[in-house]
Amino acid sequence: MSGQLVLVRHGQSEWNLKNWFTGWKDPDLTEKGVAEAHAAGQRLKARGFTFDIAFTSVLSRAQRTLTIMLEELGQPGLETIRDQALNERDYGDLTGLNKDDARKKFGEEQVHIWRRSYDVAPPGGESLRDTLARALPYYMHHIQPRVLEGQTVLVAAHGNSLRALIMAIEGLTPEQIVKKELDTGVPVYYRMKANSLPATVEVLKA
Repeated sequence: MSGQLVLVRHGQSEWNLKNWFTGWKDPDLTEKGVAEAHAAGQRLKARGFTFDIAFTSVLSRAQRTLTIMLEELGQPGLETIRDQALNERDYGDLTGLNKDDARKKFGEEQVHIWRRSYDVAPPGGESLRDTLARALPYYMHHIQPRVLEGQTVLVAAHGNSLRALIMAIEGLTPEQIVKKELDTGVPVYYRMKANSLPATVEVLKA
């Protein structure tokens, strides 16, 4: 049997708009973010998706994105599992700083290393490797088995935690995954083969 998996990065948040490092802080969606979530749900409905279960983080921007999508899909009561393993990367001392101000404070090169390296963490925070270390086992133990059983699974989470899932699904290297960009509110669809590799990969843009 093969299942289907849809990954969606939450819609634009208030801190995304301000260009702040967000991490585990919990800002709400902007009006644009709400619209992105509605559009994502509408695109999935137009494609005929019906989901068996949903997963999200413990952060409200991801949960609200999921709630809006499920309303658009006509599945507001869908079983949903929330876990901090799917939370965004913790940016530590960078959290709450405007990214331009962070470059002035720490230097452009250092901030670039923190943002784009695989295994260098900002002070008090997580590297992408650290984020993978919690998100990837969660995927392998809780999400992937349901997909391989033939279920259709929806995951609403964050840019860096979703990179962990994509790294596993697509077999990407650390060098490839740090270059992977995910747009807010744009579903990424996988139809999976029984060997856990993707038969189909599609970005569902408008």
